Amino acid sequence: MSNQSVTAGVALAVVMAHCGGSPVGAVKFLAGAIASAPAAPEPHAALAELWRDRRSELKEGLEGDGSLSAVLAQAYFLFLDGDMDDAVMSLGSVTGARPDVAWGTVPWFGDVRFLGAVSAEALAEACLRTLDYGHDLDTDAMRERFTPWFHAIDVVSERSPVPESLAAMARLPRACGRYALALALCDRGDAVDRVMWTAVARAGTWRAMGDLDRAAESFEDALTLDPANWSLCLDLADVRAEQGDFAAAVVLVDQGLRHEPGEVSLRAAAAAYRTRLSGSSDDLRALIVLAPELASTSYRDLLIDYACAGPGLPQGLVTKARRICES
Repeated sequence: MSNQSVTAGVALAVVMAHCGGSPVGAVKFLAGAIASAPAAPEPHAALAELWRDRRSELKEGLEGDGSLSAVLAQAYFLFLDGDMDDAVMSLGSVTGARPDVAWGTVPWFGDVRFLGAVSAEALAEACLRTLDYGHDLDTDAMRERFTPWFHAIDVVSERSPVPESLAAMARLPRACGRYALALALCDRGDAVDRVMWTAVARAGTWRAMGDLDRAAESFEDALTLDPANWSLCLDLADVRAEQGDFAAAVVLVDQGLRHEPGEVSLRAAAAAYRTRLSGSSDDLRALIVLAPELASTSYRDLLIDYACAGPGLPQGLVTKARRICES
C-alpha cells in the first residue's frame, strides 16, 4: 500500500470516528473541508477511499440529496467512475450556487483524464449552470476563481469544436468580462459551421462591450440564419431602440409578430416603440395593459421609460404608466 493510501485511510478513519461511523456524515464533513480548501488533495483522497469501501451505502444515503455538499461529493464520485459529463454538470451546479468558492481548483477538474474525455455538450451545460443564480461574475476575484473553467473551455473547444456548444460556453467568459475569449469561441465555432446560436453569442458579447453597431450586425446575421425566429426580431429591435432608431425597432417587432402574434413581450415592445415614435395614446394604453404580464420587471420598466418619452402624450396617461414601475 502506498503512503498516499495510508494517509487517506488514516484521514478517513479520523473522519468516520468524528461522524459516528456514518459514511454519509463523513461525506458531508469532507465536502465541507473541500469547500474551505478546494485544491487540497487530502479530502479528495479520503473521499476516494470512502467511495471504494462504502459505495452501496453512499449510493443509498445520497440518493435524492440535492444539498451542495452531496452534489459536490457526487461530482467527484462520478469522476472516479469515469462519468466525466455528469461530473462536470454537477460541479457547474455547485459553482452556480456558490461562485464565491474556487470550485474549479479541485484536483480532478484539471486532470488530463477529465479534460480528454468530457464532451463539449456537457461542459457547455455546466457553463450555463454556473450562471443559473444570476451572480455578478464580472470582477477580478471572480475571473481568478474561474481561471480553471476558462482553461477547460479552451482545451475542450479546441478538441471538440461543436458550434452550438461553443456558443453556450461563450456565455461564461462573457459574464466574467473575458470578452476576447467569448469572441474567440464564436470564431472557432464559425470555422466549423455558421449557426444561429454563434451569431447570437457574438451579438450578446458585443452588446455587453457597449458596441451596439456590431451587436446589431451580429443579430442581423442570426436573423439571416433563422428568419422566422421572433425572439431574434425582438433582440434586434431592442438594440435599434437603444441606438435611438425607433422606426427600425417598430419594423422589427412587427416582423416578429407575424411569426408569433400572441407573444406578450413582442406586443409590449411594439406598443412602447410606436408610442415613442408617434406619441400614440392608444399604444401607451395598450402598453399599460400588457406591462404587468411581462416576466422581467427591468425590461418592463425600460419599455415604459421609452414610451413615456414619446411626443405630446397626455401627462395623466404618462403618470399612470410610470406608476407601474413603482409596483
